[in-house]
Amino acid sequence: MTREFPKKALNGLVMLFVLLAASTAVVRGLVMALASQDPPRIIGAVLVVVATALAWGGLMIVQPNQGKVLQLFGSYAGTVREQGLWWANPFLTKKSISLRVRNFETAKLKVNDHNSNPIEIAAVVVWQVTDTAEALFEVDNYEDYVKVQSESALRGLANQYPYDAHEEGQMSLSVNTQDVAEKLKGEIQDRLAKAGVKVLESRISHLAYAPEIAGVMLRRQQASAVIAARQKIVDGAVGMVESALEQLSRKEIVKLDEERKAAMVSNLLVVLCSEQATQPVVNAGSIY
Repeated sequence: MTREFPKKALNGLVMLFVLLAASTAVVRGLVMALASQDPPRIIGAVLVVVATALAWGGLMIVQPNQGKVLQLFGSYAGTVREQGLWWANPFLTKKSISLRVRNFETAKLKVNDHNSNPIEIAAVVVWQVTDTAEALFEVDNYEDYVKVQSESALRGLANQYPYDAHEEGQMSLSVNTQDVAEKLKGEIQDRLAKAGVKVLESRISHLAYAPEIAGVMLRRQQASAVIAARQKIVDGAVGMVESALEQLSRKEIVKLDEERKAAMVSNLLVVLCSEQATQPVVNAGSIY
């Protein structure tokens, strides 16, 4: 694999003054050669002019958070990262690569979750080039490579987890968002190891059931919520009934046999668990 290594370049400001002085001298020499009508001298002066013009091509500007990848006749010659004006061999080809933090949002993908339910999912990926040589030489187009591999990792992640957790302790896409984001980041980073790219952050930006089952799954969620609420109400009612019977027995307010206890428990549960206000029935006599 081609790995990045730094390339030393000459100070561009110094070389700029040197080239200006050299160009002035070369132009003066060419004028004098033309005036002398000496062919060998004219040829020499023209060659010097060409060499000076080529030397101007060695100047390059490196902007903040940018790398200049240098190649000499197809071979990697190093990378200049330090910002400023620099001069290098004019025969080197110079390719600029941004080292700034970039981000993009994947398309909304339609995939099946762990329970084979069709869902729509999308993610935001924040990334940065860390190795300019790998990014330029190991993959054909590192920007497209990042996008395609990120979508592939997102598809694989969606298949590993269900949309909703229906079992206690089970991870899901909708609930364990932080854990899922860390898992997605690791999956994308593994796929981009050869591209000289570091994934800084990845998060799910869109998550929903596919339209064809959205209505059914909504009713399922509503039913689950109703069951959970009912369970909590029943647990609370049973505790209140137990407390009432215990206090009646401890304070000896009334002595209840098993049949009267059963009737009292039934009445209290109806009152406590009913969704509508109950209407009391006054019994002035015995229950028998």
